[in-house]
Order: sequence, then C-alpha cells, then structure tokens
Amino acid sequence: MATLDVGVLHRIGLGRAASEPVLAERKLARPRLGPGRPIPFGAALGPTLLIAAWVAGSASGALDPETLPAPWTVAETAGDLLADGRLQSNLLTSVQRAGLGLGVGVAIGLVLALLAGLSRIGEALVDGPIQIKRAIPTLALIPLFIVWFGIGEEMKLLVITTSVAIPIYLNTHAHLRSVDARYVELAQTVGLSRWGFVRRIALPGSLPGFFTGLRLAVTISWLALVVVEQVNATSGIGYLMTQARTYGQIDVIVVGLVIYGLLGLFGDLLVRAVERKALSWRQTLAD
Repeated sequence: MATLDVGVLHRIGLGRAASEPVLAERKLARPRLGPGRPIPFGAALGPTLLIAAWVAGSASGALDPETLPAPWTVAETAGDLLADGRLQSNLLTSVQRAGLGLGVGVAIGLVLALLAGLSRIGEALVDGPIQIKRAIPTLALIPLFIVWFGIGEEMKLLVITTSVAIPIYLNTHAHLRSVDARYVELAQTVGLSRWGFVRRIALPGSLPGFFTGLRLAVTISWLALVVVEQVNATSGIGYLMTQARTYGQIDVIVVGLVIYGLLGLFGDLLVRAVERKALSWRQTLAD
C-alpha cells in the first residue's frame, strides 16, 4: 500500500492538502537506455523519405509510369479532381461515413468493455460473443450484411462499426482487468461508492488500453471504408477509385490511396496527441 503513486491518491481524494507546503518538483533525468530525445518533426521523416524515393524512382525511369505514375502526375490529377469538385465531395462523404462508424463503434466497444470488465455476469454474457466475432473477419460478414441490410448506407456503417468496436473492447477490457488490486483495496478502505470507483480508479486505469484500441480503431475504420465503398457505392473515395479502375485511370487510383494514407497518418497523430495530453501523469519510456 505504501508504494501507491501520488496521482492515484489525489484522484481518490487522499492527496496532500492545499495548505501543506509544496516541495520543488524534481526534474526526472532522461533514461540512458531509453530511445533518446524526441526528433523535431520526426513523424514526418519516414513519409518524406518514402516520397523522396518515389520521386527519385520516377525521375530516373526506374518506375514505369504505366505501373505507378510519378508524384507530379498524381499531384496534377488531384488538382484536376479538386477543380471539378469531385475530390472534395467524395472525400466529405468518406469522412462522414468513417467518422460516424468510428464514433458509434468506439462507444459500443467502450460500454461492452466496462460491462465485461466490472461484472462477472457482464463478462459471461459479452466476452464470448466478442471473441467469436474477433475470430470472424468483418469482411467475411459483408455478404451476410448485404442480404440482411441491403447495399445502402446502413450496411456500410455496420461494417465499419463492428470492425472498430473489437479493438476498443479488447484493449480497454485488458487494461481494466489489470488495474492493480491495491487500488481496489484502497478504494474500499476510503469508502468509495461503485460509481466513484469506476470514475476515479477503473476509467483512469483503463485509459492506456483505450487509447491503444483507439489508434487501431482509427486505422481499421479507413480499411473497412475502402472495402464498403467498393460495394455498389455511388459516392466516396472508394467509389472514385472503382470508377477509375473501370477506365484504367491509375493516377486517380493512386490519388485515392494517397488520401487514405494521409487520413490514416493524421488520424493516428491526432489520437497520439490526445493520448499524451490525457495521460500526462504517466512516465513512460517514450517521455
């Protein structure tokens, strides 16, 4: 019990009183065996090198333009699509689909994780079906979803939602169940209610797992979107790519792939920024 960290004590109201003297905060030294200091704009380094290799390959003729168009050709095509309004309208449709499916899937996954993590009955009812769903690829369910719900927006959102809920559930549930038993004992000692325990111990303890699941969920939502937008869709980036495939427009297909890649990259960076802010109390190897 003596080793419980100060952050937890403050969350459950046993921290230092406001009138007590404040000690100077100790500046933690960077671990010698850690990954080192953060590199400014380090997240952009890998993609920049990838684009540089693409430019070099296209300029030297090593890459056949009939197989992979040059970056400047793709940029010109993207400009043409922007000029005629097709790119922004299809992009908006895709973002709306992915955002709605992601939001609903995250909410469902989080609620199921709390039910299974905080209740033996909830675990008995929820965990088995989730593990069964986990073993069945979502893409394999698309034919069944088409029979049940048709080929409209409902089917597309269901595919994205079911794809997203699984990583949220698995990671949140795993971290919720790994909350240190000493914190549970302390919560009982100070007389926390069930809701107080959930709010001050269980939810903060499961946050690292939730954010890990959220990073996976953001990526998976775009992967599911690529598939569902090629199933008789009439709008969206996937529809644009399907049309381009029909007419052999490889440059348009590459524009779509670049957009999916950028959406995934910036979505992950956004989640990681929120994670660092929400878990600022935590000292890890990455700090």
